[in-house]
Amino acid sequence: MRVIAEAGKTEPGQVEEWNSVQHRLTMAALFLKRLTFQTIRTETSCTARCLGERVGQKTSPAPPHPVASAPRPSCLIHAKAFSTEDTQEERKKKKKDETAFSNIGRKIHERIIHVLDEQGNDLGHMHRANVIRLMAERDLRLVRRDPGAEPPQYQLLTGAQIHQERLRLREAGRAEPKPGPTLTKELTFSSNIGQHDLDTKSKQIQQWIEKKYKVQITIKKGRNAEEPENKMEELCNQILQTMPGIATFSSRPQLIRGGKAMMCVLRPLSRKEEANRAAQGPPRGDPLSREDGNHGASDVLHQ
Repeated sequence: MRVIAEAGKTEPGQVEEWNSVQHRLTMAALFLKRLTFQTIRTETSCTARCLGERVGQKTSPAPPHPVASAPRPSCLIHAKAFSTEDTQEERKKKKKDETAFSNIGRKIHERIIHVLDEQGNDLGHMHRANVIRLMAERDLRLVRRDPGAEPPQYQLLTGAQIHQERLRLREAGRAEPKPGPTLTKELTFSSNIGQHDLDTKSKQIQQWIEKKYKVQITIKKGRNAEEPENKMEELCNQILQTMPGIATFSSRPQLIRGGKAMMCVLRPLSRKEEANRAAQGPPRGDPLSREDGNHGASDVLHQ
């Protein structure tokens, strides 16, 4: 009872101390409240992040198995990029090398081959080991002659023979005409042309025909009122008759520009036409009247 009574008696110092304790308790409660809210917020964010990582791991592909990395080279290595164009070029180059006339050395892929010696004599079928031994004994090279044969055909040659054969093939390739579009040359002059100028132009046309060109000739009608009606056509035929056996009409003379000019096209004879002409021999009579009477016969004109 004495303690309670003493407690009821408050002094000014005790009241201030009590107020200070109450203030501290209030601040502690507020701090605990904020700490609780902060803890709940942190747990919520951590839970969401963990759930997101778990979902991402389920949906994402499995990581590859760890592989031991190869030791890095001390210097850079050039790697050629793959391309279909490069592959096609390599195939063409390989095909060209296979068909080229060259020494194949000791790289004989077939086990049994058909062999010819440097003189062209037939040595028959030989094993590649025997062929290599023969090459070493005679100091010869081996070239491919007929890879499509069964067994493939090869020939033993000297270095000088291979060089001569290459030169011969090169000259033969240059002599062969290269296929391509036929070019057309154009020539225009008046029907009042003099004989000397006409001869000069006829020689120029003949040079073009010999080079396998087509020649388009356009003749303008002269201003001379006394000029015959068929003067332009006669000039076309006259030019053609200066080239017997090498040219013919690709397009016969016809009027253009409302009758003020005439045009024709000359072309070189084909090999078949040249062979037929050589077999038939030179014809007799007027070639123009003969062609007009045959209706569709060859347009080749002979002098």
